[in-house]
Amino acid sequence: MAIYQATTSAPVNIACIKYWGKRDTKLILPTNSSLSVTLDQDHLRSTTTSRADPTFKKDTLWLNGQEEVIKDGGRMATCIAELKRLRKELVEDKDPDAPKLSTFPVHISSFNNFPTAAGLASSASGFAALVSSIATLYALPCDASALSLIARQGSGSACRSLFGGYVAWEQGTSPTGEDSYAIQIAPQSHWPDIHALICVVSDDKKGTSSTSGMQRTVETSPLLQHRIKHVVPQRMADISKAILERDFDTFAKITMADSNQFHAVALDTEPPIFYMNDVSKAIIALVVEYNRVAVLKTGKVKAAYTYDAGPNAVIYTPKENVKEIVQMIIKYFPQKEAFKDVFGIFGVQGVQGAVVDGFNEAVAKPFDVGAVKGLIHTKVGDGPRVLGDEEALLGPDGIPKTLA
Repeated sequence: MAIYQATTSAPVNIACIKYWGKRDTKLILPTNSSLSVTLDQDHLRSTTTSRADPTFKKDTLWLNGQEEVIKDGGRMATCIAELKRLRKELVEDKDPDAPKLSTFPVHISSFNNFPTAAGLASSASGFAALVSSIATLYALPCDASALSLIARQGSGSACRSLFGGYVAWEQGTSPTGEDSYAIQIAPQSHWPDIHALICVVSDDKKGTSSTSGMQRTVETSPLLQHRIKHVVPQRMADISKAILERDFDTFAKITMADSNQFHAVALDTEPPIFYMNDVSKAIIALVVEYNRVAVLKTGKVKAAYTYDAGPNAVIYTPKENVKEIVQMIIKYFPQKEAFKDVFGIFGVQGVQGAVVDGFNEAVAKPFDVGAVKGLIHTKVGDGPRVLGDEEALLGPDGIPKTLA
């Protein structure tokens, strides 16, 4: 008997122009467009195997080995239903000999190689991997933008993880959501030397979830309305141009300004939302001082910080600056475990804490070991990948291999 199964992996993305606020909570339609960098899934990814089989009792999902409830009408159920609908309309209705996979229950096993709900956009890579896996299973003749319409209904930022490189999510204007999808501004190959250093300040679950936080902001923040109407449209145009021209100075300044305004909007919410902590603020101070020195020497900044709805910092920089930035962070935030030098920039001597000449060391105080729990060095990466059977997460019986 034929086995109908597909395994894909999908990347994390980190926004430079932030998505915050929905105009439709069911369809997940945003109040403003956003733009992100897709990170290398060799370091951060979600992997999903999906299998359709008439002997399965029901649609079932396992996340990191734990069975999850697929709620009727919930985001997961919506994505699965939409993919089944497309399978029937685009494949089975047109080819009477095509297996009726849309009528079979599916078993789905998904695994993240980083902490879920740690502010590293696990839902983005997770729903992108789910949608690309089932779309591959169903042999859907859809491009990534079309699939992003479905991924968006699972998690808004998931639509951007269906592309590699530099990706925009168009807010759209239609109440149906048909024009709210992701497009690629430039592929990874266009500007491959942008690297990212993720400073994991906390891997705890957030006190205020993104979903509830952004709805409170939409309801109560006057600053959000100004941001939507007057700020984001120009920033989207300017940062897209900077990416196409590989202009890091402009890219960095817009990225930092938008992170700052997003957190200002959270603070402008009633009651106010605080996603950053003292460690987050100290990292900002270090990057600002590092850039001050760079501007004195070269006239341009060398690093950009950005923070999503959590305390973890992401620092974007061209690869030639990574060594200086890692040394600076480790000087102020000593690490319990050795830095994972995946790109081999430090050699056998390892990392020593240090700052560049002319750096004012008084801009932040050194913290104790563990204030930054870990550093993840990665770079701009590609979109979802279709993997071979040897990487499948489901065993012969359709149960996750981890549970067998």
